[in-house]
This record gives sequence, structure tokens and C-alpha cells, in this order.
Amino acid sequence: MEAKITTVLIDDEQGARESLANLLSKYVDNIEVIGKADSASTGYNMIQELKPNLVFLDVEMPNGNAFDLLEKFETIDFHIIFVTAYDHYAIKAIKYSAIDYLLKPIDLDELRSAVEKYKALSGKSKDINEKIKLLLSNLSNDVGAKKIVVPDNEGLNLIHLQDIVRCESDGDYTNIDLANGKRILSANTLGDYEDLLTNSGFFRIHRSSIINLSHIKKYIRGEGGSVVMSDGSEVEVSRRKKAEFLDKL
Repeated sequence: MEAKITTVLIDDEQGARESLANLLSKYVDNIEVIGKADSASTGYNMIQELKPNLVFLDVEMPNGNAFDLLEKFETIDFHIIFVTAYDHYAIKAIKYSAIDYLLKPIDLDELRSAVEKYKALSGKSKDINEKIKLLLSNLSNDVGAKKIVVPDNEGLNLIHLQDIVRCESDGDYTNIDLANGKRILSANTLGDYEDLLTNSGFFRIHRSSIINLSHIKKYIRGEGGSVVMSDGSEVEVSRRKKAEFLDKL
């Protein structure tokens, strides 16, 4: 029989805590809420005492936010699902770090999906520690220093955004070409990377390609045209994307 997932809910709004607890109790199998905290400080103490498997953590709280709480831990041996009402800069950093999050009001299907992802990752405490370190680093650094987590069949790759030359679709996978000549086959789709990298200096110039605009060396005219990248590769620009791409340049 599968062991129950123990969880702690940390949110300064009582209504939000009770609503999430109710959703988990009624609609998510094999999970038990063992604690509810109303602040980062009480949440920290509760995690230390109860040692949950999973923590639902509100991003914005008075007297210390989620990231203040995480910085207190030397080692994080629990998994985290962030919860927030705001789709702002912190969400981009969370996405870069490949940590799951939910936007309020919480959608039941997204909640179930997040718990299923946790089940698939449970036991990989090393991974969560790497992701949290990366998250805290991304929150404090400028854009040029930001890193992204790229999963492959061997584990996690932590890559500077500025080192990515282009991303190319390979069915349900994505080839990521780096400035040092290395190619990584990621288990995520090109659509996933489009959502993640848009507004970070990247542009989807074709249904099968996303490029880092800072790595363009030359644009070659044509029906859609093509670009020559810093690694010498030539990438087609679709006719549909041409005007928007040239405007970006």
C-alpha cells in the first residue's frame, strides 16, 4: 500500500489555507494535511517539528516571504509547491528552477497534476536542493546571470540563459544547443521552452526553432529568410514570423 503524503500548508490568509485543505481532503488521494501555518516564521518551526513530505508555500506573506523562509534551511529534505495570487517576476524565477507552482484561485486539475508530479519526483532530495539554490540565486542576480534547469535522462543540467544558442524541436523532446558546442536532449517540449524563455531575449522563429537573439550573427534575406547563429548553424525563419522577427531585431 502506498504511504500517505504528509503536507503542511503555509499561507497568511486563513480562507486560502482552509480552501486548499478542503480540496486536498476531498479530491486528492493519499495525502494528509498535518499542519497549517500563517507566516514564514511559524511555517519554518512547523516544518522543523513535523517534517512533512510536501509543503504548499504561499509566495507573498507579511513579515517574511517564501524565499526568506527557504533561506533559513541549510538542507531542504521536503518538496515544495508554491502558491501565489500574482503572476510576476518570482514566477519566472520559479519556472526557471523547474519547481511547480499554482496560481490562486487554485484549479483542481492543476492541483492534482502538481501532486502527481511530486509523486514522480519523491525521494530525489538532491534535486530539490539544487533547484532551491538555483531559485534563490535567480531571484538575486541580474538577467545575464540567470540559470535554467534542463532535465535530461541522466538528471538536471543548470545552464546560464546566455549560453543557450538555440532550441530545436525533436518530437516530444527538445535539443538545446549551447555556445560551447554541447547539445542536450531535454525531456520537455519546445512549447514548454517557448513559455519559459519568451521575454528573456529568445524568439520562436519557426515552429521547430527558438533562438537566442544575442547569438545572431547574420540575417539572410529570403521569403522568410534565415539567420546564422554564433555556432555557425543556419536556422530558417518562417514567413509567418518574419515581420515580427525583424521588428524584434
